[in-house]
Amino acid sequence: MTELLKPSYNILTFVIRNFSFVIAPPVPIRSLNPTTAEVLQNFTELSNQEIELKLQQAATAFSIWKKTSFAERTKLMLKLAEILRSKKEDLGKIITLEMGKPIRESFAEIEKCATCCEYFAENAEKFLAEEQIATDAARSFVRCEPMGIILAVMPWNFPFWQVIRFIAPAAMAGNVGVLKHASNVPQCALALEEIFTLAGFPDGVFQSLLISSDQVPALIRDDRVKAVTLTGSEHAGIAVAKEAGASLKKTLLELGGSNPFLVLADADIDLAVSAAVKGRFQNCGQSCIAAKRFLVAEKIAAEFLEKFIAATKKLVVGDPLKTETDIGPLASKNILEDLEKQVSKSVEMGAELLLGGKRLEGKGYFYAPTILGNVTPEMPVFAEETFGPVAAVTVVKDIDEAIRLANQSRFGLGAAVCTQSKENIARCIAELHTSAVFVNGIVKSDPRLPFGGIEKSGYGRELSHYGIKEFVNVKTVWVR
Repeated sequence: MTELLKPSYNILTFVIRNFSFVIAPPVPIRSLNPTTAEVLQNFTELSNQEIELKLQQAATAFSIWKKTSFAERTKLMLKLAEILRSKKEDLGKIITLEMGKPIRESFAEIEKCATCCEYFAENAEKFLAEEQIATDAARSFVRCEPMGIILAVMPWNFPFWQVIRFIAPAAMAGNVGVLKHASNVPQCALALEEIFTLAGFPDGVFQSLLISSDQVPALIRDDRVKAVTLTGSEHAGIAVAKEAGASLKKTLLELGGSNPFLVLADADIDLAVSAAVKGRFQNCGQSCIAAKRFLVAEKIAAEFLEKFIAATKKLVVGDPLKTETDIGPLASKNILEDLEKQVSKSVEMGAELLLGGKRLEGKGYFYAPTILGNVTPEMPVFAEETFGPVAAVTVVKDIDEAIRLANQSRFGLGAAVCTQSKENIARCIAELHTSAVFVNGIVKSDPRLPFGGIEKSGYGRELSHYGIKEFVNVKTVWVR
């Protein structure tokens, strides 16, 4: 990995016609350990000239890669899966050190990446096969062709998975990718590029660009970049879509979520509690698809809450490098401070603090696993996305109120429902306004199933046969 860089710039001040301009040094891209709040490494962002060389390399790589056979691509993608598994411990440790994910979950993330690579290696040719269609022509069909360079702007919370679930299908379709990763996970970004090299992919098929957000618009405008995919905040999605729209380029946006978790009167309570704890607190609650708003039928609310609180108390908070740890730190000081504000404001508005609700003492960005009761729709923990270990519980009269409140959100990523009734299942599937409904389990991504959002949670689909076709030219062919 890149050695620690310690750039020493002087801040220069120029006075021109009584106006003072301060030219500050570029802020280095920092790898910071959220467990200790200590800087691990500093990296220098790429210059415009270096970005140009990377784009030239990507364009050259695409001219070659698009002509390779599915057999060649499959061989390399399966090798990538093999390397991910063989280096799981090393790669998992990088994840944990840079963003605080408990090490068990980091290992699981790498394993999931390997599975995704295998899935698209084994299915891409079938998904993209020519489709023969009977028309008035002697022969007519549809074929899928790669688009070119795809820019990916990716987040830190699943620093390997978010990238692999983009590049595995995109590369198998014949595209090449350039990655602008979150600025707090540069070591993950470089490790991703390294494993592509180790797997034998041609230079330029996948590259990580250590750049700032300010450098992204110029990349989007570059004619060699054909499309953009972003996973991130609502604000980031709007900015990227606006820039891409001005250049008439396709975008795929997977944005925030405030997923409802419905516990209906006939639910298996023990199953619901187990799913609730995992769905809310894995990855320290830092997931767009995490269960965030718990809508619990009043008939079973007391029992559910008692067991939910008891199970949450058993979670081990501490050093994420230890295998017994369930909850690590939040990824940054800003995230911690935002969460504190959301909780304190909700309590001021009448939410009942049932558990936690405070920052933990010591180094790092730790926040106690928290459960709030008596939550109403106007409170921040209901109306906004909470990115941390905070569960907001609202007691509802019946399924009608549960569905109404579940749909009372600007987001539409996913919903989970716990019930044993076929009628309730059918109603929730039909009436919940989200892109996914999971029954008696937590919302999750799976390479075999399409993944994405509606409303303010974004648009487009990743994964499955739907996802691999997002970045292809669907070409119609008609032959007399």
